[in-house]
Parts: sequence; structure tokens; C-alpha cells
Amino acid sequence: MPATMAMAGIVTSAALLTSGLAMAGSAAVAGQRLASAADAGALAAADAASGAVTGIPCDRAAEVAGTFGAVVAACDLDELVATITVSLRVGPVTARASARAGPPP
Repeated sequence: MPATMAMAGIVTSAALLTSGLAMAGSAAVAGQRLASAADAGALAAADAASGAVTGIPCDRAAEVAGTFGAVVAACDLDELVATITVSLRVGPVTARASARAGPPP
């Protein structure tokens, strides 16, 4: 009987550890996806601001960020430099990432 209880404890601990690692892994993947959405959105907005592509810069950023499942929370333009903040809901938490793109200073 004591061996059965010990095995049940070991199996439960292993299951909890596995689920915790899986949640941490999915949060890391979501963070990378969010950073990619911010980078791509900022590049799209900077391209539109410079005239390299047609469209309104912040609309282009929202379009590109939307392909990653993210939403543009803020879009600032300073001449040809675009700063974009995107957000993404990850479970009960809303994560944010920002990126800046434009010509070199």
C-alpha cells in the first residue's frame, strides 16, 4: 500500500511538471509571435510612410499584424519612422510588444 501511494505521488508530480513546462513553452512561442508581429507591422508602416508601398501606414501595420493574430494598440509616425505597439491575448493575459522601423539616423 505505501508503494502505491508513493507511485501515485510520483505520477501526479510528473503530470504537474509536464503541464507547467507546456504552459511555459506556449508562452514563449506566443511572445516570439508577438515580437514578429510588431516587427513586421513597423516595417509595413515605415514602407507605406516612405512611399515604397501604397496605403496608409497605420492601416498597413494593422493588416500585417492581423496575419499574426495581433491587434495594433498604438501606431506613431515621426516622418518616416514608425513605432508600433501590438497586443495579443494569451489565455487570461494580454501581452504587448513594440517595434520601431525607418531609415537609419
